[in-house]
Amino acid sequence: MAHNETVDVVLVGAGIMSATLAVLLKELDPGLKLEVVELMDSGAAESSNPWNNAGTGHAGLCELNYTPPAADGSIDIKKAVHINTQFEVSKQFWAYLARKGTFGTAKSFINQVPHLSFVQGENGISFLKTRFEAMSKHHAFASMEYTEDKTRLAEWMPLMMPGRPADEKIAATRMMNGTDVNFGALTNQLLTHLSSAPDAEVKYCKRVTNLTRKGAGWTVTIKDVNSGGTREIDAKFVFLGAGGAALPLLQMSGIEESKGFGGFPVSGQWLRCDNPEVVKHHQAKVYSQAAVGSPPMSVPHLDTRVVDGNKSLLFGPYAGFTTKFLKHGSFLDLPLSVRVANIKPMLAVARDNMDLTKYLVSEVMQSMEQRLESLRRFYPEAKAEDWRLEVAGQRVQIIKKDAKKGGVLQFGTELVSAQDGSLAALLGASPGASVTVSIMLELIERCFPEKTRTEWAAKLNEIFPAREQALGTDAQLYERVSSQSDEALDLVEKTSQTHSFA
Repeated sequence: MAHNETVDVVLVGAGIMSATLAVLLKELDPGLKLEVVELMDSGAAESSNPWNNAGTGHAGLCELNYTPPAADGSIDIKKAVHINTQFEVSKQFWAYLARKGTFGTAKSFINQVPHLSFVQGENGISFLKTRFEAMSKHHAFASMEYTEDKTRLAEWMPLMMPGRPADEKIAATRMMNGTDVNFGALTNQLLTHLSSAPDAEVKYCKRVTNLTRKGAGWTVTIKDVNSGGTREIDAKFVFLGAGGAALPLLQMSGIEESKGFGGFPVSGQWLRCDNPEVVKHHQAKVYSQAAVGSPPMSVPHLDTRVVDGNKSLLFGPYAGFTTKFLKHGSFLDLPLSVRVANIKPMLAVARDNMDLTKYLVSEVMQSMEQRLESLRRFYPEAKAEDWRLEVAGQRVQIIKKDAKKGGVLQFGTELVSAQDGSLAALLGASPGASVTVSIMLELIERCFPEKTRTEWAAKLNEIFPAREQALGTDAQLYERVSSQSDEALDLVEKTSQTHSFA
């Protein structure tokens, strides 16, 4: 009987998560033999694709849902600080690769774009002012600016001011050191870099059809979607980083830790403008507040995007409902994910989230004119002919067991791993790509605890001079490390205030 090929690591999915983990593992141990398998014919074809992912460059600078007001009106900035420091950790990894000289240019995937928060009405202004006072005291947000002055606002967001009522009450904050990140370009740059290393392969048009335990590792059955042929490989460690498809793969593994998880798929749409005459008047990412009663995924924003050197504007999101787990998936994905262990949590979430379901259905039913009405809250003089609808990638929100409710819907990401550390999966969505490096570091520390404490420790310290906790509490360390990253990533020329960066 023929023996299966043996590798150290198999990574399923060629998106930003797998690409980051694969390159990081290869840096820590160049002798590792690893293989990335991807269903599509290229990398970054699903959520990492720039047009499937709008608000990229999340660093807690402008996203108002990361700083919700408490009942007494106070603002807790802990989540914004945590996301900001996680993004700084991502920057350190990219900076390390950029300094190597063999990785390629940083300009192809990261560019400086100011991040603004924009509010309307007395309540919105009161909230933003309180948020500004709380955030600007922290070193990560010390360069934040606040204004209600219409002349200044016209300088910050010239596209958004004409056509507004003279007596409209509005305000904004601005962080000049925000960025736009093209995670599609970054993913493919990481995959190209990985493929140049010995014992590292990226294989496309491959579907994982089975995962079975074999000793301390796994046998992975892989089908070629073009030829129909199958092969089996034995791996010591398997990572399921396949976006929405990670849940069915995790269920396929049968590990105890997978039981009880379900998925709630949400689709998205954006309005996109490529007209250079419009685009040139808006060089920012501007976030506002979600409508009362709307879920956090609905926070509206008008974003400058830099894709392949060209600038466009995206506005949205307009949510939608589908039963697919991937943009290129099957309508049977949701029903086929139902198991004895997760049916109670899934039914509980369906019962408790009827309002969300109604909201998603209403979003799908919107006309183009209704979508343009939402845009005109940001850009009053928007013309229909400048904008077209773009279908975004799928987000599969996590459903998990809950002792009180039976099941809860979770907006975020969750790392699920086998007790012995031989398999791990990433479930969920936002803030996703921007904090990929932190999530993959957590995975490495959880699944390879001995190596991170011993033989990998020196390399980890070289790549990451400061981790999240230290960055959040030590202002001088934050300033120094962030500035070094900015310099390596070619982000310093446009501003003298180069400390938090988005």
